[in-house]
Amino acid sequence: MLKTAYGFSGCVTAPHRLAAKAGVDILEQGGNAIEAIVAAAATIAVVYPHMNSIGGDGFWIIRKKGKAPIAIEACGQAARLATPQWYQEQGFHDALPTRGGRAALTVPGSVAGWQAALDQIKDRDPLPLVQLLEKAVFYAENGFAITKNQSDCIKDKIEGLKNVTGFSDIFLNEGKVPEAGSLLKQPALANTLKHLSQMGLASFYQGSIADKHHAFWQKHDSPLRKQDLVDYSSVTTQPLKLKTSLGTFYNTNPPTQGMSSLMILGLFDRLGIDKGESLEHIHGLIEATKQAFLIRNLELGDASAMRLSAKDFLKDELLDDLAKKIDRKNALPWPHIAKAGDTIWMGACDRQGTIVSFIQSVFWEFGSGLTCPETGVFFQNRGAGFSLMEGPNLLAPGKKPFHTLNPALAELNDGRIMAYGTMGGEGQPQTQAAILTRYAAFGMDLQEAITAPRWLLGKTWGDETASLKVEKNLDGDVIQGLKKAGHDVELTNSLNDMMGHAGAVVCHQNGLMEGANDPRSDGLALAY
Repeated sequence: MLKTAYGFSGCVTAPHRLAAKAGVDILEQGGNAIEAIVAAAATIAVVYPHMNSIGGDGFWIIRKKGKAPIAIEACGQAARLATPQWYQEQGFHDALPTRGGRAALTVPGSVAGWQAALDQIKDRDPLPLVQLLEKAVFYAENGFAITKNQSDCIKDKIEGLKNVTGFSDIFLNEGKVPEAGSLLKQPALANTLKHLSQMGLASFYQGSIADKHHAFWQKHDSPLRKQDLVDYSSVTTQPLKLKTSLGTFYNTNPPTQGMSSLMILGLFDRLGIDKGESLEHIHGLIEATKQAFLIRNLELGDASAMRLSAKDFLKDELLDDLAKKIDRKNALPWPHIAKAGDTIWMGACDRQGTIVSFIQSVFWEFGSGLTCPETGVFFQNRGAGFSLMEGPNLLAPGKKPFHTLNPALAELNDGRIMAYGTMGGEGQPQTQAAILTRYAAFGMDLQEAITAPRWLLGKTWGDETASLKVEKNLDGDVIQGLKKAGHDVELTNSLNDMMGHAGAVVCHQNGLMEGANDPRSDGLALAY
């Protein structure tokens, strides 16, 4: 069983052990938490491709010691050609496609986010990109052992992916699902990463790489073009924040669901529950989730299209009113429209007191599946989060779709700083709330807070049911209490993938760092 990792020099947690190792190696070579995450981000894009890619998006929260956190929004806008009319002409009238060229309709932002994060290093020049991307290049060129998680994912999703351009050539073994332990090499991706390390991260958006992607998109029915890449830039801003009785919590702005994650914590804080892992604890979080999601589904989208700003939904008056709607004994009838998504979350902290919460995603498993054979890059299908109907998520050129991604950070009242998060689409705010309240409100060990049984309201990983899924090793009395309260409980196996791959790192005032990772993933937390 995993145990909390402790150290005083540095800590990295990631859902794949090779990514965690790449990050810690950079810390040991004199890098900081930002550089460690860039190295880990590049590595995990190679070794955990079902969850993320350099053809996807990313979000950061970075807090330097004694300074206010900053957020980096590295999410791409819709292509200039991507209009409802364009899709209607392609035969899509009700919903956007989810696989193939037409599903690749938003600019990949993650690589630009890496550069924006490195730009936050002010006291010296960042370590050379050749050094930061070294492990990513190595594993792409020489190969790595496919995890059971990746093999199972391909087996589950193969029908929707096997005929998408480029996918089978790289990710299948002579047309068949690769077994766990199979060697996967990605020579084209290795060359792309080498190019980025030598020519700079901006070269992803211009020059030969952009030219290759432009021609590939045009040939395979994507609305993306080179000019969309040239026009792209990430955004560095202040994250959303919410003060509670435990401390101040931070999360990312729209179009992410960070607002929802903060709302859940704010509503739960108002319930005054004092016993962890109790029926009151778990029922309270579930009902707070429902109230937050009802607001999210009506209001959240690209900030420019929202009726109110995200900050307005975090005001005391609104949260007070919503908290009064929570029935302490009975479940609010459900379901609602759920949001899918697959992602990786990673965190790092260093001896200078910098702490990073980072998330990188391609939306669904392997995103659109569309894979460029010349570059080895496959592209996200984040644009499936748009709608073809009127509302805050109506598709429009230059607009950003709804994002389930939301890396979180907490400044606790006793001085501890906690970066935490998870993959899991619809489950991200729910898992965040479980981990944060277990650790910060009820004093649970960090690793135990992540390992302990979890729940999921709604669907994730393509599950279509809107039931309350509960891992069967949750306390039996609590399970019965949830059923009695009117929750539509569906028991799942313990340590179930659908509950997400969570992680956390914590910096203490005395310099101690602790990290934990999810046994539901293939990752590790490493501290030294």
